[in-house]
Amino acid sequence: MIIGLLEKYHVPRSRLLLEITESAIMNDHEQALGVLNALDGYGLMLSIDDYGTGYSSMSYLKKMPVKELKIDKSFVLDLAKNKEDEILVKSTIDLAHNLGLKVTAEGVEDEISLHMLKAFGCDVVQGYFISKPLPLSDLYDFLENSPFGLPQDQISEDESLENILAVQ
Repeated sequence: MIIGLLEKYHVPRSRLLLEITESAIMNDHEQALGVLNALDGYGLMLSIDDYGTGYSSMSYLKKMPVKELKIDKSFVLDLAKNKEDEILVKSTIDLAHNLGLKVTAEGVEDEISLHMLKAFGCDVVQGYFISKPLPLSDLYDFLENSPFGLPQDQISEDESLENILAVQ
């Protein structure tokens, strides 16, 4: 179904990142691994969402064809005040990077946490400190005027902000 929709709307497969919650993967690991491998075979990028809240083991993690881990906000919200969360987040970032994965931290709600995550080498952050959810009409303004907007060096010559955010 996903591949059919991408083809119908002429969306390159490389532009879609599917997020699968860690708990969904662990409910039926063998079936999930089969589905993830099939999606990976179609050229889709996969991410494990809410990482740290389930029961995945390192042996499962190394078998999954994912490109990204998203650290659950429950570990990020008190990052600046909780030494255990700091250790878990930093260790998760190191582990993911050593496996060649990109890391996104969810739930960034303050500047201190943002700076800590940057110091830990976290690749991407999301949370209310950056922005609350926005309608598409407000997103353009945010990206053009926010200090957290899309870096211009990440837009190729044949892309524009409108093309990047185009919704078919």
